[in-house]
Formats: sequence, C-alpha cells, structure tokens
Amino acid sequence: MSADVVRRITCGASAVIAAVAICSLPVRAQGAAAPPPGPGALEEVAAPGNNYQTAEFRFWAPKDAGALQGIAVLVPGSNGDGRGMAEDTVWQSFATIHRLALVGCHFKDKPHPQSFIEAYVNVSQGSGQALIAAIDSFAIRSAHPELAAAPFLMWGMSAGGQFNYEFVAWKPERVAAFVVNKGGIYFTALASRESRAVPGMLFVGGKDLESRIWTISGLFAVNRRGGALWALATEPGAAHIVGQSRDVALAFFEDILPMRLGGPGGTLKPVAEKSGFTGDLKTKTFTAIGDAKPPTEPNSWLPTERVARAWQTMETGKP
Repeated sequence: MSADVVRRITCGASAVIAAVAICSLPVRAQGAAAPPPGPGALEEVAAPGNNYQTAEFRFWAPKDAGALQGIAVLVPGSNGDGRGMAEDTVWQSFATIHRLALVGCHFKDKPHPQSFIEAYVNVSQGSGQALIAAIDSFAIRSAHPELAAAPFLMWGMSAGGQFNYEFVAWKPERVAAFVVNKGGIYFTALASRESRAVPGMLFVGGKDLESRIWTISGLFAVNRRGGALWALATEPGAAHIVGQSRDVALAFFEDILPMRLGGPGGTLKPVAEKSGFTGDLKTKTFTAIGDAKPPTEPNSWLPTERVARAWQTMETGKP
C-alpha cells in the first residue's frame, strides 16, 4: 500500500473503505531476518530472559516532529523478526501524521516441545519488561525523553496479537488501544476492569483454524460481557493472514488517539462506552449507543461511525 493510500485514510469513512478494498499486506516468512536498519533507525538487544531466548527491537521516529505523543508497537507472528516493520512506509506515514515513534519487535522462544505455545507472549514473565527497557533506552538515545512514559498503540499478527492482549492485561495504563489478530494461545481469560477499559479490536479470519476462531471469540465474549470496549471483527474470506485488518486498525487507531490523549498529568483519558456505537454480530448493522438500553444481542463496541462502517464492510465481505 502506498503512503498516499494512508493519507486518504485520514479523510473520512469512504477513504477507509477504499483503502480496505484495494490493499493487501505481504507477510514476511517466519524465520526470515529483518533487513538492515535504515538511516535514523536505532536498535536494542536484550539478554535472554525467563520466557524468551531473543528480544530485539528497532526504533524509528519522524524527523523534526518535536515532542512525540505515542509509540506504535509492531509485533509479528510466531518467533518472527518484525524489526523491519519499523521502516515500513505505511507505518512511517501514519507515524509522521500523528507524531508517533515506531518500535518493531523480534521475540523468539527458547526451544520447547510445544512450539505452537509461544512463551514470550506471556509478557508478565519478562518479555514485557524487555520491551519497556528497550523503549526507555530509545527515549534517551533519540533525545525524545517523553517516550519513556508515552502510550502505546499495539499492532500485531497472530502471536503478535497474543503479545498485545497479554500486555494490556499486564499494564493497561500504558496502552491507548490494541489489536488482537487471529492468534491462538492466550494466558489470560477475564482481563481486569482496567484492561477492559482499553479500546481494542479482535480480528478473526472466517477461514482460519476453528480453534483460533473459538479462542478469540471466547475472549471477546467473556470480556465484552464485562463491559470491555472491544470489537470482534470477522473477515469472512480470510485464513491466517493479515488481510484487511491493518487498514481497519489504522482507522481505529486514528480515531481513538484524540479520545485517549491529554489526560491529567499526561495520563490516558477514559472513553465513555455511550459515546460509541454497537455493531450487531448477527445482523452486521450498527447503531449509536447514546442513552439506549444495552443490546441483548452479541455486539461489538466501536468508537466512531467511520470505524463502524469499516467494521461493517469487513463483516459483510463487501468490496
């Protein structure tokens, strides 16, 4: 996707739908090394920890942006090297528009018998602290001290989404919004009240493994019942791929940022559930919440009409 497409995402619902319709995202092969860092990129490497063998990070920030207001944390699939994502032109364009830093991550497990269970996604056991320590170092090295306390927008695919979910469960105060994306293994079922207040989108592929669909749908159901400001978004024709999820997530992140930034003392502002929309998972329609009674049908929480329309387009499989 070109940087021009990302710019069009900022222009309204029709641009989001157009971007969703025309874009696809190549997925780096698992085990492939990231390309060498480009000009201005910084790297950090953590020593092996309790729940990971490898933790490597790449940082990028727009030039002459002044104080930055957040960090997009980009985490790839199982044991993948996502450092190159920090130099993806789509993410760089988005970061430039919204004065964000980018941090691409590479986590790798220690060898163990059940490799489909990624231990590093259980962030409270050490990998989460490795990320925070790397960002603290980047804040100093990049002369952006504000990043040491800056909120995260967390994007991830498969195990990357698992990492995001568990990070929100561990340190919800640090996350402005997050994405779960077709992952299969999670360590937390009912998240805390504070974690449920962090806006999120949970993506499933209609042609993915049923175990992944059931797992993510179950996480959504139990937490949404507890008031989670989360949406379940199904792409009917997608298997275990990124598909349209990044484009919908970009619109979601963009609309959430002004709602969350600017709290007292630099904290994140809470979002009122009634300010958003509900998406009916059966009828694939959405309505403004306002003072309406809580719906009795399964529903997604969506922050704006623009995001609701993008969600509806994905759910109905329309171009």
